[in-house]
Amino acid sequence: MANPVLNERMLQQASTTWAPPESDTEYFPPVDDGPTSPFVRQVMTVNGVISATAVLFVLLLASAAFGWTSTGSPEEVPLADGTVGYNYSIPTLAWVGLIVGLGLAFLLMFRPQLAKFIAPLYAIAQGFFVGAISRMYETFFDGIVVQAAGATLAVFGVMLLLYRTRIIKVTDRFRRIVVSATIGIMVFYGVCLLIRVFAGADAVSFLSSPSLLGIAFSVFVAGLAAFNLALDFDFIERGAQQGLDKNFEWVAAFGLLVTIVWLYLEMLRLIAKLRQQ
Repeated sequence: MANPVLNERMLQQASTTWAPPESDTEYFPPVDDGPTSPFVRQVMTVNGVISATAVLFVLLLASAAFGWTSTGSPEEVPLADGTVGYNYSIPTLAWVGLIVGLGLAFLLMFRPQLAKFIAPLYAIAQGFFVGAISRMYETFFDGIVVQAAGATLAVFGVMLLLYRTRIIKVTDRFRRIVVSATIGIMVFYGVCLLIRVFAGADAVSFLSSPSLLGIAFSVFVAGLAAFNLALDFDFIERGAQQGLDKNFEWVAAFGLLVTIVWLYLEMLRLIAKLRQQ
């Protein structure tokens, strides 16, 4: 799933400051009761985002472990040609976690002030789904979870390096292209889901097919998820520079978690296709 939170509109809204309107009314200073302690406004920092992200990942991994252990082994099903197939079912709770996670993501878009509470709930809900789907892939492709996790960490490190060295610059044009492509992929996935519901699981077979088209599509989507990391880094950097409220550390951590989970799931799909070659 693409990142619906760290966008330009939210940054502009968050950085808007309020000032009292001008008035011609004569001003009378308040009564001075002596020195008072100055009010110190807590602002967003990069270290604060790192700490919040670490908390969310601990919750995600704990929930993923529970989802992993709650997912059983596939059942053997005899086929008409005499061969044996496998029927693998994801626990219902995992799909509930996925739906709840999507709902929380959209809720946070409109209620960013609740990020400190919404983000941990999202990590727990989404973590169960990630654990269940990882167990399914691991059952058919031994060692794939370690490969996907390693690839995700490698891509994260490379994108962070490219961003910090300014090899990749997040310009307005870059942002528009990545956001537009991401929205397009989200819509495409939604349409494919509807087609599979009404026309069967094989209606959009290239999504899981190890063909050149299927592999190329997965490479494109994984690359798009990687470019979304650059947008996340840019939001965090600019938010800290503009002194956003400290609550936005959780908003930034949430958005970063969304992108990393999306990248990991795409890596699972891509590696599975490559191992079927």
